[in-house]
Amino acid sequence: MLRQFSSLWLFLLLSIMARAQSQPPAPTTGDAAVVTFTLDFPASQPEHYSIHISSVGSSHYESSGRLSTDSDDTDSFEFDFPLSAETRSHIFALAQQSGYFQKDLDSHKKNLAFTGKKVLSYKDASRSGESTYNYSLIPAVQELTNLLQSLSSTLEFGHRLDYYLRYQKLALDRELKRMEEMARGHTLIEVTAVEPILQKIIADPAVINVTRSRAQRLLEAPSGKQ
Repeated sequence: MLRQFSSLWLFLLLSIMARAQSQPPAPTTGDAAVVTFTLDFPASQPEHYSIHISSVGSSHYESSGRLSTDSDDTDSFEFDFPLSAETRSHIFALAQQSGYFQKDLDSHKKNLAFTGKKVLSYKDASRSGESTYNYSLIPAVQELTNLLQSLSSTLEFGHRLDYYLRYQKLALDRELKRMEEMARGHTLIEVTAVEPILQKIIADPAVINVTRSRAQRLLEAPSGKQ
């Protein structure tokens, strides 16, 4: 009886070990794929920005240029932010549809308006690609460009709101009104990425009630849209 019991435990142990060896290892930060979008456009605000989207963990944004079109103040901005699983998944699906940017993305059409030097790059453990373009005819690249530019707009709103909350509270309502208008037009995405600054505005008694209410509405809107 004892021998049968020991044999059973040995069988179970070997089964568990075999199953564990057959399982793929859990993803780590070192296994992350990264999509990076960079835009340089001296006539725009900001003049430069880059977005690094990681397949795991938080993503990173940095920009430099004027705080707004009617301001001469310039600064550099860096921000680590969370991205929804839905948006992250969509970004990497579009990267796949675009061939991981391993081929030339630019249309090379003449007489097109210059809308900034754009660079899309992709890197994971087994492949990498990078391409520079002004305008692309590839639908997946067009969609990805629009999505990442919209994401930059949201993050830049957060940047300005943080500045205005500290130095110019009366300018907050104008910015939040613009955010509401863009959200209603479905051109503002991932509002939750700037949730910390919206929460600060809501909690600040020195900010007028109508402005705090705007910030609250933005947070409560489904999927960050109005």
